[in-house]
Amino acid sequence: MEEMEEELKCPVCGSFYREPIILPCSHNLCQACARNILVQTPESESPQSRRASGSGVSDYDYLDLDKMSLYSEADSGYGSYGGFASAPTTPCQKSPNGVRVFPPAMPPPATHLSPALAPVPRNSCITCPQCHRSLILDDRGLRGFPKNRVLEGVIDRYQQSKAAALKCQLCEKAPKEATVMCEQCDVFYCDPCRLRCHPPRGPLAKHRLVPPAQGRVSRRLSPRKVSTCTDHELENHSMYCVQCKMPVCYQCLEEGKHSSHEVKALGAMWKLHKSQLSQALNGLSDRAKEAKEFLVQLRNMVQQIQENSVEFEACLVAQCDALIDALNRRKAQLLARVNKEHEHKLKVVRDQISHCTVKLRQTTGLMEYCLEVIKENDPSGFLQISDALIRRVHLTEDQWGKGTLTPRMTTDFDLSLDNSPLLQSIHQLDFVQMKASSPVPATPILQLEECCTHNNSATLSWKQPPLSTVPAEGYILELDDGNGGQFREVYVGKETMCTVDGLHFNSTYNARIKAFNKTGVSQYSKTLVLQTSEGCSFEPQSAPYSQLVDIKKLLAVAWFAFDPGSAHADIIFSNDNLTVTCSSYDDRVVLGKTGFSKGVHYWELTVDRYDNHPDPAFGVARMDVMKDVMLGKDDKAWAMYVDNHRSWFMHNNSHTNRTEGGITKGATIGVLLDLNRKTLTFFINDEQQGPIAFENVEGLFFPAVSLNRNVQVTLHTGLPVPDFYSSRASIA
Repeated sequence: MEEMEEELKCPVCGSFYREPIILPCSHNLCQACARNILVQTPESESPQSRRASGSGVSDYDYLDLDKMSLYSEADSGYGSYGGFASAPTTPCQKSPNGVRVFPPAMPPPATHLSPALAPVPRNSCITCPQCHRSLILDDRGLRGFPKNRVLEGVIDRYQQSKAAALKCQLCEKAPKEATVMCEQCDVFYCDPCRLRCHPPRGPLAKHRLVPPAQGRVSRRLSPRKVSTCTDHELENHSMYCVQCKMPVCYQCLEEGKHSSHEVKALGAMWKLHKSQLSQALNGLSDRAKEAKEFLVQLRNMVQQIQENSVEFEACLVAQCDALIDALNRRKAQLLARVNKEHEHKLKVVRDQISHCTVKLRQTTGLMEYCLEVIKENDPSGFLQISDALIRRVHLTEDQWGKGTLTPRMTTDFDLSLDNSPLLQSIHQLDFVQMKASSPVPATPILQLEECCTHNNSATLSWKQPPLSTVPAEGYILELDDGNGGQFREVYVGKETMCTVDGLHFNSTYNARIKAFNKTGVSQYSKTLVLQTSEGCSFEPQSAPYSQLVDIKKLLAVAWFAFDPGSAHADIIFSNDNLTVTCSSYDDRVVLGKTGFSKGVHYWELTVDRYDNHPDPAFGVARMDVMKDVMLGKDDKAWAMYVDNHRSWFMHNNSHTNRTEGGITKGATIGVLLDLNRKTLTFFINDEQQGPIAFENVEGLFFPAVSLNRNVQVTLHTGLPVPDFYSSRASIA
């Protein structure tokens, strides 16, 4: 049950939940912690004023508040809690779980009421520290939130299972270990205190003394409070509203709040949801079992790789030592190559073991928590959290089914040393897969009529000679680096056509192809010269002012769309992959199909939908950027994230250059990547947003966006550079 402990701790205080309440977003908070993070809102934002103006429709209205930057440039944290410009700024605090929260604006007045009954300031709002959704409290205050008694019960059982030996409750100094418990007095006694304070005579002789463990069980089995309605505190829950997905009392039905809704018996829905959660857990349990078996397989692979590596190294050393002294230098190179392959295989497998272990621990914790929840006999309390748990179980099961349980690496070293060459050819000694037993395939022929380039991509096609009698098992395509450097392999496989993306613009590449089979490889084909689309050839430092030219005429625009293959699974594509949105409330990343490493490039994104003031991010990223967090959280992305009022630049989770001016539906965001000057600049509605965002950017970059389900954007490419930037670049 240790993995379950994370489910039982408050995200604000980091301790076990105390009197937990359920927020409308299904997350939990301690009642005292919820009171500590309350923020008072302007009078115009209150539910009463909204209902008076006809704009409010529910008890809890999600806030449309200005957002404050909670951190300076020296702080790498990120926050988007609701605030307001007229309120004095207060430094945020950081909980043990890493969640940043607002402290109370002022000390609460002295009161003898419990935290649950103490009055809540008028027009108070609360922000969930997990999903950051804000809502305004009605007149009931925190009493309007249902209490999560099921979670309290699970915490009690968990703490009791972890508790140490029971101590005597009457020892004055160091309490001794209790030996008995009186069921009538409800007190634990050690032997000396029992003889002194609870003698077996008089009225006390009729009291029943039991062992401490049995007494703890009897305490645990004491009846819990009956669930009452949050709107009618004197009424018990008796029915379940299917439309609102919540338990209700008969008075809720009589007053008409749920009169038009479908309602069902509380007991029947309790059994139904328990059955659904049990069925969902069965599928997740199978996945967890497969994951455990998979971990055993991976650990066995580590052992097998170690054994194969030792065996292969021993064979290699024996062969090399048998050769003349001229082989010694080559032997060291070959050993280094084997060790590199060995370390690579181990790293891949160990990384997969680590990743799978973490995911399995999280899955096991969720399973144990759900099993404990199923043990609860409180129907209404169970139904308050069952929907959220069922969704989490299904989502976790889906995550295990996306190729997670497939090894990423084999244990075999497909290499063999051929020691038959003559001594004069020793400098050509290298690994081969098998000794020659049949002819190598013929040299492939490049089909020039089908080879072409587009933007920074190149497509090549080839075939075997018509009279070739030796079959080829595959082909190896090699390209140089675009600057006349060494060739490198870019494709190995059976296909006879390949498209290579991510090349440099305005560069000349040399390509060649060779075939292979079990015997060996063929000769290289003739070299094909490929020219990618032109980039910017303008050199401002070397051109005198009298020889200025239009920079736009020297630029070749690039046309591209979003890439479904590399995007997060929650991204939703439409409009020929030019329009994207998301199915999740969390930020997800999608990249463009084309990468840039040279020239000046400009593209725009229009905001088609913008609800609840989220923070979409726009910029560029490496291909291996993290796809499940906001763009700019890691060191693989350079981005601007923006809300409806202001923007920030972010790279490697560092926030800089807060700039006024935000976005709404219909806004246009421009991204200018100038790899000649190594700069990245952003625009909003044709106006530059802040200073140059990033400098000294070099390498291969892909257009990138991160968004959640509240945002939809459309990509526009093939655009010229803005006029004022062209003029400024010419004058520079």
